[in-house]
Amino acid sequence: MRNKNIIVLSIILIAIIALVISGKTYYTNSLKPVASGTDVITKTIEIPKGSNIKHISKILKDEKLIRNNDIFNLYCKLNKMDGKLKAGTYKISSNQSVSQIIEKLVSGKGEFDTVRFTIPEGYEIRQIIDKLEEQGLINRETFEKEIKEANFDFSFIADNQSVGYKLEGYLYPDTYEIFKGDSERRIIEIMLQRFDKVFTEEYKQRAKELNMSINDVITLASIIEREAKLDSDRKIISGVFYNRIKKQMMLQSCATVQYILKDRKEVLLYKDLEVESPYNTYKHQGLPPGPIASPGLESIQAALYPEQTDYLYFVADKDGSHVFTKTYKDHLNAQNKINN
Repeated sequence: MRNKNIIVLSIILIAIIALVISGKTYYTNSLKPVASGTDVITKTIEIPKGSNIKHISKILKDEKLIRNNDIFNLYCKLNKMDGKLKAGTYKISSNQSVSQIIEKLVSGKGEFDTVRFTIPEGYEIRQIIDKLEEQGLINRETFEKEIKEANFDFSFIADNQSVGYKLEGYLYPDTYEIFKGDSERRIIEIMLQRFDKVFTEEYKQRAKELNMSINDVITLASIIEREAKLDSDRKIISGVFYNRIKKQMMLQSCATVQYILKDRKEVLLYKDLEVESPYNTYKHQGLPPGPIASPGLESIQAALYPEQTDYLYFVADKDGSHVFTKTYKDHLNAQNKINN
């Protein structure tokens, strides 16, 4: 009986040793390059900022540059690589081993330099195009084509045929860092992703409570952005517009007329107010068909959370602040005081 137990234990021990050897072999083989000789390919991959090891291993596996992403993750864990792999754009060949790939990602020496650009709050798409072209970051025709087609997978992009640009208002104003050579489509996508992150689920729920679409909110926010100079005025201006809509009064926003004219005049002429367009809020009730600029966060919040007042009018003072009034008579008096 004892001999039989010894034999069983020996068999189990041999099996365990075999499994260990097999596992070690599998682990070692998984760290080897995926190709050699004429099968080698080189790919340009982008590691986004904030990527963790699991995300990076998925990118490499999807591009067929590593054999097994779980083994890649394990190797990184064993070698304490967490937080050491740097974002960037890299050229990686399929004849590089996992250790060689990691060495490159740790060095952070990507193939392309980065460049920054800033889109100010209140910019229209035409101004964004001008700025990016001036910085040599885009081909104007290619960028405009991507903008007009608006073929991007974001739920907030409405199929609105009555606007010039479906993406107007959604290229979020911010400072961006991109890789030199990024395509026009990639630049647009990065800006749309930023908007998607900024316009949170809380804001979407709030829009529903107000019985407004995202397009309505951003349209109103864009008008607030163009009208307000001071953050402290934004929610009050928003409240004025809500009050006028409720009373079926026209918004009478000069900013919407300036959008039509493509000219931000300091003073509009009476003939300017007569221009025929659904964007002319001196001739048409309610909101225009779409945004007139890219609003910042303060204006978006103002559109969603207006200040409750009885004001129906406002006029800009010389210092950039606004004077708010409840009656047209008081509004005219405020204008006269400012102009005199």
